[in-house]
Order: sequence, then C-alpha cells, then structure tokens
Amino acid sequence: MQRKQLSPEQAYEKAKYYCAYQERSHREAKEKLYSLGIRKEQVELLLSRLIEEGYLNEERFAIQFAGGKFRMKQWGKKKIEQGLKEKQVSNYCIKKALAQISDEDYEHTLEKMATQKWALLKGEKNIFIKMRKLQDYLLQKGYEYECVKEIIKKMKAL
Repeated sequence: MQRKQLSPEQAYEKAKYYCAYQERSHREAKEKLYSLGIRKEQVELLLSRLIEEGYLNEERFAIQFAGGKFRMKQWGKKKIEQGLKEKQVSNYCIKKALAQISDEDYEHTLEKMATQKWALLKGEKNIFIKMRKLQDYLLQKGYEYECVKEIIKKMKAL
C-alpha cells in the first residue's frame, strides 16, 4: 500500500507541530521531513523556515537535552556531550549547553550518586574491588576520570 504524498505545506505543518511539541535537533526535524516523503531540496527549505520562525533552535535543544539528562538521569558531562554529538549538534552548542550545568550542582550530584552506590556495595569485602566497581559505575554514567578519582578518595576515607 502506497502512502499518500504530502504537499510541502502539509509536511511543514506536521513538522511545525513535531517541533512545537518538544525541542528537536536539526537532524531529528530533517528525518521527520524525509519520513513524510519530502525531497531533499524541499527539506532544506522547510528546515530553514522552521528555524526562521523559531520552531527549531539547535542551541535551545542542546541546553534542554543537557539539562534533562543531567537532572533526570544524572548523566555526567562526557555522556551528555556524546549524546549531543550523536544528534549531530554543533560543538558551539554543546559547549554552551554544558556551561549551563552549574559546577556546584554537578559536584553535589556526583557525590550523592557515589554515596548511594558505595552504600549498595557494602557487601563487598575487598576494598579495591569496591572502589573499582564505584569507579566503573561513575565513569559509565559519563563523569570525568579526575572527578571520579577525587570522589573515590573521599569515599575511601569514610
């Protein structure tokens, strides 16, 4: 069964609602337009129109993405950066988004996560294995090695 071909104006309306519902990266909006059956030259025109009218803003998307992943999933800056790169966000916008995360909140979240994980590892008798598991967990969450090293020193001293 073949889908009915949308006109560029119909596709634009759908893309407008798609972008208004939640912040989107340029790549997500572009993929949406392609999925609606729009050709390349039309996609570029519609994308620039979405940007001009304020429905699509890469910087706003990056800041929202970074803030959400940090607050909701407690991702570290490295993991957030990787997520934004996967969405093909520019380095400028990535830097701007990461700068929105306050150092104080970042350190507090890292400490809270480390303390919770350390408590969960209380059954581990070997201190070196316990430290290694904590380190692996925090690195996997996207925190920088230097920050992780410092927090492990603090945990070990407790």
